[in-house]
Order: sequence, then C-alpha cells, then structure tokens
Amino acid sequence: MTEAQIGRTAPDFTLTDQHGRRVTLSDYRGAAVLLVFVPFAFSDTCTNELIELRDAPDLTEGRALEVIVISCDSIYTLKAWADAHGYGGELLSDFWPHGEASRDYGVFNPQKGLATRGTFLIDPQGVVAWSVVNPVGEARDIEDYRAAIAAL
Repeated sequence: MTEAQIGRTAPDFTLTDQHGRRVTLSDYRGAAVLLVFVPFAFSDTCTNELIELRDAPDLTEGRALEVIVISCDSIYTLKAWADAHGYGGELLSDFWPHGEASRDYGVFNPQKGLATRGTFLIDPQGVVAWSVVNPVGEARDIEDYRAAIAAL
C-alpha cells in the first residue's frame, strides 16, 4: 500500500467520473488539486459536505485549483446524486477494483468497504502539501480547506 504523505508525490490513479469519462490525477499537473474522499454520496454527512463544496466557489475562483471527490459508490450512484443536488464538479468512482485509489491514500476501510473522510491538497507539481483524515461520522470543516489553500 502506498499511503499519501505530506511532502511526497501523490499516488496517481485513473478513475471513472459520474459521466463515464476516465480521469487521471497526473493530467492535472500544473494546477493544485483538492482531493476529497467520502464514504458514500447519499449519506447525510457526505451530502452536507458535498453541498458545502458545491456552494463554495471561492475555493477555486481566481486559482488554478481543481476539486475532485472520490467515493466507492458506482458511477450510476454518483450521477444520480449529482443530478439530485445540482453538483457539477468531478465525482469519481473508486468502485472497481474496489477502493484501489482509497487504499493508495491510506483511507480505505476494508471492513466497511468504503473510503473514510480523507482530504489531500496536492500542489501543482503533484506533491501532497496538506491532508486531514476525520473519524467516521465526523464532517470536515471547509474553513480548514480555505486555510490550506491560502497557504499553498
């Protein structure tokens, strides 16, 4: 297992988004990436976190920064969630091989088959600059994202 660590190159991956397109992390080099792992899109805590991201355009405005959300949900579940909540950002499925990207970032819970709430800020060179992993059931604070992005 490759666990993402601050100061190290972020593990690369290719996953499918909610529209069926293949997305590769290293294709974003030159821009910072806020990589947000969530357990399941339709859970209450995840829904609230994702809506908060949707409603925070200041995170990316005027910056070369992409927000990418990853879940072990299928692409069909992610599309249904995005359609239901008007979410236009990248929602990537880590469904199969199940949790492979989540494992590489050290946030996969094999007993429950889900990604825990881990967030990684990756700089334009592809290096992990900041991260936070929250316990099960505990939402992340978007102000922490703002502070980390401002420090980048």
